[in-house]
Amino acid sequence: MISLEDVAINSGPFSLAGACLQVAAGDYAILMGKTGSGKTTLLEAICGLRKVVAGRILLMNRDVTRLKPAERGVGYVPQDRALFASLTVREHLCFSLRIRHWSEADMAARVQELADWLGLGRLLDRTPHGLSGGEAQRVALGRALAFRPAVLLLDEPLTALDSETKSEMVALLRTVRSHTGATVLHVTHDVQEAKTLADCIFHLRDGVIIPGEADSPMA
Repeated sequence: MISLEDVAINSGPFSLAGACLQVAAGDYAILMGKTGSGKTTLLEAICGLRKVVAGRILLMNRDVTRLKPAERGVGYVPQDRALFASLTVREHLCFSLRIRHWSEADMAARVQELADWLGLGRLLDRTPHGLSGGEAQRVALGRALAFRPAVLLLDEPLTALDSETKSEMVALLRTVRSHTGATVLHVTHDVQEAKTLADCIFHLRDGVIIPGEADSPMA
């Protein structure tokens, strides 16, 4: 589960105060809102990349508000994917496992499992240069899922993909949900995307998180 209790964040001219959100364990939640409304800032706060000045963040009934990102059990796919130009796909999939001191044998087995599942087998020794948008997104998703997180945060994961690739990624995200059982919070501004994937939908509007429908007004 994901629970925000009266969370406040200050980030330059943007501020969020008294934010509350409840996503049940195993649910796929969509967060919608206008550009600049603070959706990315909120995800960064949940995963520990943005400081919370008040309130609490609970993940799977554990207070993680003051924990470091690696201690929160969160897989995060940022909007720009943040792939490292010098690392191969294999090294990306190993990244979080190495930080957590997995054995070489366990890392190799997990990388092969992810490669088979995500269709990355032929790309393992390639660097991100030259990957298609869909391939790069699969790598970013695989890196986020590698250590089997209980919570998965996705920031505009289908943006800038062509319609065929987007359909493939939607199907993959459905599989991720059923395969992993992770609690997912997915940021988008796409109404159809939200309707297709969501168990529950929230809107971030004027610094307030409001439950709603995909096509309810965001103004």
